[in-house]
Amino acid sequence: MTYFEAFIIALVEGLTEFLPVSSTGHMILASAALGLKTSPFLNLFIISIQFGAILSVLFLYWKRFFVSLEFYFKIAYSLIPTVIIAFLLKKYVDQALGSVLIVGINLLIGGFIMLYLESYFKKKINDDNNLKPMNYGFIGLFQAISIFPGVSRSAATIYGGMFQGMTRKDAAEFSFVLAVPIMFLASAKDLFDFLKLGKQSISNHEVTVLVFGNIVAFLVAILAIKFFVSYIVKYGFTVFAYYRILIGILVLVLNKYFGFTLQMM
Repeated sequence: MTYFEAFIIALVEGLTEFLPVSSTGHMILASAALGLKTSPFLNLFIISIQFGAILSVLFLYWKRFFVSLEFYFKIAYSLIPTVIIAFLLKKYVDQALGSVLIVGINLLIGGFIMLYLESYFKKKINDDNNLKPMNYGFIGLFQAISIFPGVSRSAATIYGGMFQGMTRKDAAEFSFVLAVPIMFLASAKDLFDFLKLGKQSISNHEVTVLVFGNIVAFLVAILAIKFFVSYIVKYGFTVFAYYRILIGILVLVLNKYFGFTLQMM
C-alpha cells in the first residue's frame, strides 16, 4: 500500500466514521476504486485506522472520561453484548470485509430503514437520560449489528440510544465515547490475528503506513464530529438515508455490470 492510497482511505475513514453511512463500507469501496487487492494487511488497515478517528473523541470529549465511575459502568453494560456477538461472528465479518456486494446491499437496506426510523422518531419525544443497565445493554446489541460493513456503527448506536429514550444529541455523544473501547479492542484483535496469520512481524513500511493513516483519520475526524453533532440536531438523518440508497444502488449496478469489486490476491 502506498502513502497516497493510505491517505485516501484514511480521509474516507475520518469523514465517515461518525456519519451514519458506514465508514468500513466506504473504505472497502475506496479500496476497490483504488484497485487494491484484498489482503490481511488491507483488512488490518481498514480496521486499525478507525482507532485514529476514535482518538479524536478522546481529544474533544476527554472531560467525559473523568466524570464518574458510573460513566464506565454505562460503557461496560453496552460493551458486553457487542463483544460477545462480535467474537461469535468474527469469521463471517472477516469474509464480508472483502465483499463490495455486501457493502452495497447493506447501504441500500440501511437507507430504507433509516427513512422509516426518521419518520418514527419525528412523532416521539425523547428526554429520558436516567437509563438502567438493561437499556445500555440494548444499545450494545444495536452496536453489535454494525460489525458487518455497510451497516454503520454510529447510526446503529444512536438509534439504539434513541429507542431507550435518549435525545438525538445525547445518543450521538454516547455513541462517540462508546466507540473508544470497542475500536481499541477491534484494532488490537486484528493486529494480533494479522501477526498470527503471517507468522512474522509486521514490516517497517506497514507500520509507518498504519501510523500515517491513523494521523490523517484523527485530524479529519475532529472536523467531522463538530459538523455532525450540530447537523443532526437540526436536520436528523434523512439526507444520509437518501445518500445510502443512492450509493447502494450505484455500487450494486457497478458490481453487476462493470465488475466493481476488490481484486483477489
